[in-house]
Amino acid sequence: MFHVSNINEGSLSDRVDFYRLDASRKLNPKIRSEKGQFMTPAFVARFMASLFKESENSVRLLDPGAGIGTLTSAFVEKICSDATHPETINIVAYESDTLLTEYLNLTLTTCRQECESADIKFSDEILQKDFVKAGVEIMNDTLPFMNQDHQRFSHAIINPPYKKIRSNSEHRRRLRSVGIEAGNLYTAFLSLTIHLLEPEGELVAIVPRSFCNGPYFKPFRKLFVEKMAITRLHVFEARNETFKDDEVLQENVIFHAVKGMRPASVLISTSSGSDFDTMTVRRVNYEKIIRPDDSDLVIHVVTSEMDQNVLDRMSLFKNKLEDIDVEVSTGPVVDFRLKKYLRNNPQSDTVPLIYPMHIFNHFIIWPKKGGRKPNAILNEGDAQKWLLPNGYYTVVRRLSSKEEPRRIVAAVYDLKKVSGKAVGFENHLNIFHSKRKGLSPELAKGLAVFLNSTLVDEYFRQFSGHTQVNASDLKMIKYPPREVLKRLGSTVGKIFPSQDIIDELINTEIQKLTKMTSSDPVKAKKKIKEAITILKALGFPKPQQNERSALTLLAMLNIRPECSWDEALVPLMGITPIMYFCRDEYGKEYAPNTRETIRRQTIHQFVDAGLAIPNPDQPDRPINSPKWCYQISPEAYALIRTYGTPEWKNKLSVYLDKKGSLSKRYARERKMQMIPVKIGENQEIQLSPGKHSKLIKAILYEFAPRYAPDSNVVYIGDTADKWGYFDQELLKTLGVEVDAHGKMPDVVLYYEEKNWILLIEAVTSHGPVDSKRHDELTTLFKDCKSGIIYVTAFPSRSEMAKYLGDISWETEVWIADAPTHLIHFDGERFLGPYNLEKGK
Repeated sequence: MFHVSNINEGSLSDRVDFYRLDASRKLNPKIRSEKGQFMTPAFVARFMASLFKESENSVRLLDPGAGIGTLTSAFVEKICSDATHPETINIVAYESDTLLTEYLNLTLTTCRQECESADIKFSDEILQKDFVKAGVEIMNDTLPFMNQDHQRFSHAIINPPYKKIRSNSEHRRRLRSVGIEAGNLYTAFLSLTIHLLEPEGELVAIVPRSFCNGPYFKPFRKLFVEKMAITRLHVFEARNETFKDDEVLQENVIFHAVKGMRPASVLISTSSGSDFDTMTVRRVNYEKIIRPDDSDLVIHVVTSEMDQNVLDRMSLFKNKLEDIDVEVSTGPVVDFRLKKYLRNNPQSDTVPLIYPMHIFNHFIIWPKKGGRKPNAILNEGDAQKWLLPNGYYTVVRRLSSKEEPRRIVAAVYDLKKVSGKAVGFENHLNIFHSKRKGLSPELAKGLAVFLNSTLVDEYFRQFSGHTQVNASDLKMIKYPPREVLKRLGSTVGKIFPSQDIIDELINTEIQKLTKMTSSDPVKAKKKIKEAITILKALGFPKPQQNERSALTLLAMLNIRPECSWDEALVPLMGITPIMYFCRDEYGKEYAPNTRETIRRQTIHQFVDAGLAIPNPDQPDRPINSPKWCYQISPEAYALIRTYGTPEWKNKLSVYLDKKGSLSKRYARERKMQMIPVKIGENQEIQLSPGKHSKLIKAILYEFAPRYAPDSNVVYIGDTADKWGYFDQELLKTLGVEVDAHGKMPDVVLYYEEKNWILLIEAVTSHGPVDSKRHDELTTLFKDCKSGIIYVTAFPSRSEMAKYLGDISWETEVWIADAPTHLIHFDGERFLGPYNLEKGK
């Protein structure tokens, strides 16, 4: 175990986050996967805790599946910093994992100290029990140690395990005994938590978005809608940022809900990074989240006005599949079960076997030579019952990767293009049919046109939190009338219509139903994608290839969704007008505190690349002037107006030859720019560029003033020059002589006030002070007259997590992105030498 010091300003949740990293290293990955354990990072926990209201009354918090206590620590930190404090906080934390409860005890001890400092009475219980079993017993009032007062909570904060529950499992049986139907542990935890909350109790949870739709989660949604009311929803646009230290594939949401009330509105927010800096916000009526007339109780997470326009257009279509005499099913052929019937190529006794690989340009092209899957299946024996009669079908791919531009990809199975008496559709496809028979040609083609529209794909992304397209998802979509689908199908010839034509066809049908006055969301999405394409072509790095930068570019050119690029203008615009444009024209309302993010992470790069010019009307405008503005440069303006025309490619080449891409320029600057480091009052050295030298600079500028103030620099290593700086005479006076072959640490400091010498390894690509390195340094400095302290410095906590198991005991660890913390790996003292006969 290690101990974390909090010097001056560090937060409770940051300290606890080090426990999370250490525990993650020790947990068996296989067991974690089996239990569905994903521990919450501190920045997410703090955001979750911030959603609770201030409380004057006594607080009783439930943290089921508490792990190491990250969520509880963030909650306590928030309560202690509120203007109004409760008199008491009682924590009930469930955690069945013995390893995690060791850390949980440490966390709760730290929470107690925090509360005592805020004059709040603190008590806690750690229940090393299965929360599902215990929760059911509480509901049945059969848990002996729980009295009536202990059965209800004022607050609950939860990151439950994500794992399916088998229908015949003990968990499922117990839950059913109290009327809870849950097929996943996370909805089981939520359901029990809801029952254990007192009236007007608050719940904040981070869970997969999948509960918002689909028949699988409908029983939970029914309970949730009856008992709770959502007041806040937060969506992460990038699923890999939330739990980037774990492999989480689900798309997650955070919600705040209150038991037994009905709010008039819900605040919906989104963030794209790992710091909540770039956040959009939108307040909507509660009925727009859960429609009163929706028997499926779908929770619509509509994050912008643009997405609302998608939902409004899709709501014009009223037909379920049964209304148009169509069904959809998963492809019935499971190939590994019918392996003996499969053939790589067609034979006289086989029929076509269709896989996703046969989809090409929205048609089924069969057979596919050289493919990795078989093309045919024998029409005999057990295989026959899984085949359908040959005909016209609409086929939808079930799986897509998160990087693909579309979720729904539909194709037409054309009887005239694929011969055979029957056909087999493999399990990774969804099939639209009519009572296990084909559809009319126009209907099959019309369904493919509709499903391939941008409108439907954007709508699907709103209610589906995963990349899989199931038959149950396709059943939840409402469709145009049969005659409209046939009319759409009549536009399909030998070549499938282009995306632009498909979208225009759908828009024409919508305008027949009603005159829409709101901005066309399909055109808006298209313009944003085109703007991103332009930024990529101009050579902007990946951090600027995003919606925020695209909208900024559109604003600075006054390009509305319906405009063509040759209609661009070059207004003078400040950050606030840019944000207003994004809101008014594209339905993206950024939070006020996003101004600096737009400035630092988009506008700054636009200016560096020569794409934008600051204050062209008054170059000497003061930096703090409210009139500070930007304008697209004349050269960039002339180029961008040609986008989408035959001139674009040549004009782009000329522009880049003249300007150079920003990413190449940044790379050149990184290669050329040395890192200056000041040594004492009058001396400065230049270190080679790179992460290692930046960390060394952080050690000198951040670590040393905090932990060894006014210390002398003895040695600094450099990636290009081993002896970046070396005060050989000072080291000699301390009793150490090192030759050119000595394996010096990256930084050596002498702290004269305490007669300590600090040996610091900066870890960016090689290892920390492990046992081997500890012994090497001990040998190298064996004659040192001062007390020796061994320190490993990391640039970030995630980098430290890679090496936790290697770090030697009785050493210190410092992290540049949390500079006020120092971690001590066991031993008797914090930041002190262990060769006590030499240094006190």
